[in-house]
Amino acid sequence: MKKLTLEEMSRQAIIAAIYVVLTISISDFSYGPIQFRYSEILNLLAFLNPINAIGVTLGVFISNFWSTLGSIDLIFGTLHTAISLFFITKSKNIIVASLWPTIFAFIIGYELSFLAGFGSFEVMTLQVMASEFIIMTIISVPVYMLLTKKEKFIEVVGGTKKILKK
Repeated sequence: MKKLTLEEMSRQAIIAAIYVVLTISISDFSYGPIQFRYSEILNLLAFLNPINAIGVTLGVFISNFWSTLGSIDLIFGTLHTAISLFFITKSKNIIVASLWPTIFAFIIGYELSFLAGFGSFEVMTLQVMASEFIIMTIISVPVYMLLTKKEKFIEVVGGTKKILKK
């Protein structure tokens, strides 16, 4: 991996901070069996520039210090994000990119069911899948489609990838 510039490090710190603030501002819905983290919209920043995966992953890790699930959320929540972001950065299409957190929701389902003792694995996984699909695909994709029409947004987030190929 190449050495990050000061601008890139600053951008990652800002992304992490925004993720933390958005997550803990609705902590009742960010942790536990009902998860609806609107901060997950930031995941697609990694689609625009793979370096942004650092800030999002760091934001998830820091946010999970406030988790009611304790240290297991630091491990499994961050693992879910890291794996999802890896595949997001490899995706050629924003819709496909938006689906990876939904596909890997079973990691959080496992955490909630087997490690935290909330309900069945299937139910926990389906709840997290529904949340991720709503936030990542139904909400995030149209938002990013609009935002990426603005060159300033692309510049601010360090975007290197176009959403729609002609």
